[in-house]
Amino acid sequence: MPTKDKIKIKRALISVSDKTGVVELAKKLDELDIEILSTGGTMKLLKKNKIPAVSVSTFTGFPEIMDGRVKTLHPKIYAGILHRRGHPEDIEQLSKVDSKSIDLVVVNLYPFQETVAKPGVTEEEAVENIDIGGPTMIRAAAKNFESVAVVVDPKDYEELLAQIEAKNGATELSFRKMCAAKAFTLTADYDAAIRKYFEHSKTEPTVKFPKVLNQLYDHKMDLRYGENPHQAGALYEDRSFLAPTLLRAQILAGKELSYNNYNDLEASLEMLLEFHEPFACVVKHTNPCGAAIGKTIADAYKAAYESDPLSAYGSIIGLNREVDMETALLLHETPFVECILAPSFKEDALKLLATKKARRLLCLPEIAKGKVKGLSNYRFIQGGLLAQTTDDAEIKANDLKIVTKTAPTKSEIADLLFAWRVVKHTKSNAIVLAKNGATVGIGMGQTSRVDSSFIAIKRAGDRAKGAVMASDAFFPMPDGLEVGINAGVTAIIQPGGSKGDPEVIAAADNAKVTMVFTGIRHFKH
Repeated sequence: MPTKDKIKIKRALISVSDKTGVVELAKKLDELDIEILSTGGTMKLLKKNKIPAVSVSTFTGFPEIMDGRVKTLHPKIYAGILHRRGHPEDIEQLSKVDSKSIDLVVVNLYPFQETVAKPGVTEEEAVENIDIGGPTMIRAAAKNFESVAVVVDPKDYEELLAQIEAKNGATELSFRKMCAAKAFTLTADYDAAIRKYFEHSKTEPTVKFPKVLNQLYDHKMDLRYGENPHQAGALYEDRSFLAPTLLRAQILAGKELSYNNYNDLEASLEMLLEFHEPFACVVKHTNPCGAAIGKTIADAYKAAYESDPLSAYGSIIGLNREVDMETALLLHETPFVECILAPSFKEDALKLLATKKARRLLCLPEIAKGKVKGLSNYRFIQGGLLAQTTDDAEIKANDLKIVTKTAPTKSEIADLLFAWRVVKHTKSNAIVLAKNGATVGIGMGQTSRVDSSFIAIKRAGDRAKGAVMASDAFFPMPDGLEVGINAGVTAIIQPGGSKGDPEVIAAADNAKVTMVFTGIRHFKH
């Protein structure tokens, strides 16, 4: 009777959609006198490469039917996978149904996630890419890991062959158990993707918050440490996430990213996706310390940096256009930049910026696609999580409600709308001062809106004169507003909706400044 840790492989079933490395694997199995069962496209590929294989239909004595929908769903297949090698009754029943042991299952699944990610995919196409036999075989083999090795990841082919060669055709129990865990993770992830597709089908009412939330993430890497050096850190990836993500960014130069780098880069990415015109932001501790639009990306960066050069030391810089040499020269002169994130870099610009080894350069072409609306975001709390839809609200000039006797000029409206988009990405209580498409002073993260106003004015200095002022939530009293008015602010944008609105409006009218209400707030805690 074989021991649990020495199950020799005599027969393998190979049926894969992702055919990476499968020919090399099958050739080696054949050299080791392991019989191969196969199906469909995999079978054709093996035959093309002159690798002997027995069709599943020959093994079962039952033909593939319904355009291949039914081919591996047969008792002989599952008896071969699921019978317990140490149980005489199972061995006897296996013989009675004229089946044989299947000791290795190499299967991966129809590309459902990739299919539904394609623009214009039909429901019929999506449904046809829901694998049935694959997950069933995988789960059966994973359940019987004591006797069967199940390999769902081409990256594990090398280890599989190394074990077979080193152990005279057998695999270790620990390897089979690891593979079983991967197998169940794959099928769970697969089912979650299918569920998500149907929940968000355009032909059915959108389910924003499902009754059961199954979020599956793959471990991508360990980080050097977490938020502080005494904390451990790691990065996980949601492979089904279709919107722009840092997980698909390419690090072109510089050392590996830290936990805090990812936090700041995420804040930068969110801002970059907000703007269509050339835009640059300088981010520190997930808050902008400078942001600007410009005719060119170089103009935008110069204005963003000049908003608060002192705070820019050790910052993350985000740009939504390709970095050319003009911009690279400005960036290269900036003291101590942690990371630069952009959709692409000109070759000469990259060469220059890469000369500082500590400066990380990230390329993410998805930035050019802009924001994807209708997503949800999550925040973990002890024992659970909070879920909400993303803050996709947009305000345009026609949405503004002028509440003062003085109306804003065309240039003020442009600055008010710019400041409003920036304040949306600034931690509450947030005050943003802007002029000519660039921030000149930002106050954030205070328990008092008045304190945030003082900080913004202090950072702006003389630049506050003629600037506009944005507040992420309403002014409950005139005091915070008056801080800006006294510094020379000429126009204010805020949500409105406070009991104190009449008093606040009166203060603006008395100072002969204009104020508009948006009707929505942008708290970001």
